[in-house]
Amino acid sequence: MRYSKQYLLRRVGLLLLIIWSAATFNFIIPRITPRNPLREKLLQEASRSGYIPIGFDEMVAAYETKFGLDLPIWRQYINYLGDMARLDLGFSIASYPKTVWQVILEGLPWTIGLLAVTTIIAFALGTLLGALMAWQNSGPFVRYVMPSILIFGAIPAYVIALSLVYFFAFRLKILPTGGGYGISTIPALSIPFILEILKHSILPALALVLARTGGWALGMRGMMVTVEGEDYMTFAEAKGVKDWRLFYKYGVRNALLPQVTGLALALSFVVSGAVLVELVMGYPGLGTKLAQAVTQLDYFVIQGIVFVIILTLAIAMLVIDLLYPLLDPRISYEGG
Repeated sequence: MRYSKQYLLRRVGLLLLIIWSAATFNFIIPRITPRNPLREKLLQEASRSGYIPIGFDEMVAAYETKFGLDLPIWRQYINYLGDMARLDLGFSIASYPKTVWQVILEGLPWTIGLLAVTTIIAFALGTLLGALMAWQNSGPFVRYVMPSILIFGAIPAYVIALSLVYFFAFRLKILPTGGGYGISTIPALSIPFILEILKHSILPALALVLARTGGWALGMRGMMVTVEGEDYMTFAEAKGVKDWRLFYKYGVRNALLPQVTGLALALSFVVSGAVLVELVMGYPGLGTKLAQAVTQLDYFVIQGIVFVIILTLAIAMLVIDLLYPLLDPRISYEGG
């Protein structure tokens, strides 16, 4: 093992500090607003009947007691930290009696299915394209024509999504305009339902891949240009190493490390969803759930989703840090 005990303890301690700090900000920020989420939610429900019921203020006070919002802010904070330590995210204010975990789990599979797959595809395509663009022995098509694809990297993903919807859904009418599946479709574990989900995911997935491939390609191209000037590359070329081996074993492998770090960060943000793309496409992912929670001022759902994002990001960074010695034998943490 290439890790010292002191280093591991320091990294775990830093992980806990990051989670605590971010969770504290997560607690404070929603409470800066003077709006009362429970009062607004109950007013919204009362407006459906056309009148405010007698004893409305008492009802609000009762719900504040139930959700613990009548306690002093410091007591709410202590309770919040205890709940986070037990991974008890509480109940949703806007969707009561649903728990926050139920709200999260409704959108999480959709987001992971869409974001994880598109992130990996964009990473693979962008990394390969960037390496080929920098490689001096690549053909003219790769070096001069393929870079035109990078223009999509300068366009926001939601703008690409709107363009794709216009051309493929409204003009050509070959793909659905949005949603996770058809309005009249009853969810079921069957091949037709899975195929319908895949059909509805084509446009948002394509928008995300087009928007993100360029960033990966530019990063890999910059690293490959640096690697090509290294002495070991010149020495290997002088020894007559085959071009494909020089490209993959010496060039791509040494330029890949920063890309892998970026991939770990990107995958850790998968659970946050692509909020604007999901909203534009009407996709029922976690990004849509977070946007709805912010609009409805649902404290506990906002806190729950953001806490899950913080947790996955911190754990992903710890894991990738510990994997560095396996990716690059030159790296060692034995010295602590």
